[in-house]
Amino acid sequence: MNDSTPGGLLPAAPFWMSLGTLPLIVLAAAWGGFWWLLLPGYAWFLVTALDGLFGTDESNADPTTDTQALFWHRAVTIVWFPLQFAAIFGAIWYATQAGHLSGWEKLGLFFGIGVLSGTIGFVYAHELVHQKTVLERWLGDLLLASVLYSHFRTEHLLVHHSWVSTPRDAVTARYNEGFWRFFARVLRDGPVSAWHAERRQLARAGRSAWDRRNPFWRYALLQGAMILLALALGGIQGLALFAFQALVAIWQLEVVNYVEHYGLTRKHLGDGRYEHIKPHHSWNASHRATNWLLINLQRHSDHHTRPDRRFPLLQTHGADQAPQLPLGYPAMTVLAMVPPLWRRRMNPRVRAWRKRFYPEIADWQPYNRGELPMPRNAL
Repeated sequence: MNDSTPGGLLPAAPFWMSLGTLPLIVLAAAWGGFWWLLLPGYAWFLVTALDGLFGTDESNADPTTDTQALFWHRAVTIVWFPLQFAAIFGAIWYATQAGHLSGWEKLGLFFGIGVLSGTIGFVYAHELVHQKTVLERWLGDLLLASVLYSHFRTEHLLVHHSWVSTPRDAVTARYNEGFWRFFARVLRDGPVSAWHAERRQLARAGRSAWDRRNPFWRYALLQGAMILLALALGGIQGLALFAFQALVAIWQLEVVNYVEHYGLTRKHLGDGRYEHIKPHHSWNASHRATNWLLINLQRHSDHHTRPDRRFPLLQTHGADQAPQLPLGYPAMTVLAMVPPLWRRRMNPRVRAWRKRFYPEIADWQPYNRGELPMPRNAL
């Protein structure tokens, strides 16, 4: 596949399709009823239909493209926080003041907003926290605080990227593990794992876990400010609606995490040592429309190879190097909601993956049950 230069407004324009969700919030708030269904309909089903229409895209941009040429690509991630912030807190004020929305209509509205902040906001936050500029990292932190999941930054950067597909990584879904069991495990283990990672990193520098450099102080302050704002705008009802959209967003994030690495494990080499991360440790998809909405998140193997590579420059890995999903991420996440259907579709693919890449492993039970030793020197 020939490299191309992605710079300019026209190549970036499809990645701005996320903005199409914002008018749908206005419609759902103003008209009530079942208009909120337009939001999950857009993010899950319309995009999947567009995948069928536009097909796949396996072309690769020139990875040496200068950052300055990516202005319009970067811009959509930079402007997203104020838009999402206005959507969440504007809706809290409106829903608690307007008299025409019933309780169920308010829940529907904030379910839709949670789909927006989870499907789009988390993906953009993920892109931003991987970058080196102060502005982008702060915007990433603000997006995470708006869904009460600030520890994701620590867990993702210090744990997931180092120890994905090993027992140390809570968000690597095990073979045959249903999503709902996985979700409960991640909610339980993720914050604790992130805290231990920061504590150990500070200890290596000779600092206490309570040192002001611990980002958990920032996480607490930002999340506390969001909670207080929800209370100020809508009282207890406003806080409840804010928390509900956060829960929906977290569910959206973790179901994508579930899909990305389901059943894919790094080989244990003995004595707590594991092979290096390789392209075949992530599920990929080349469906064009989903990659527009999720800013190339489905090129996940390359992201693990070069975590700071900006999304327009992520490279596609072919089926000979990385496992491919039959459908785009939105369709696969819907399938994951029904574990028997998910296993029927995905377990044969995992077994084929094992035979191809690890024919020498005869007993997969320790991998399936998460019983292998923790990696040596794991944070």
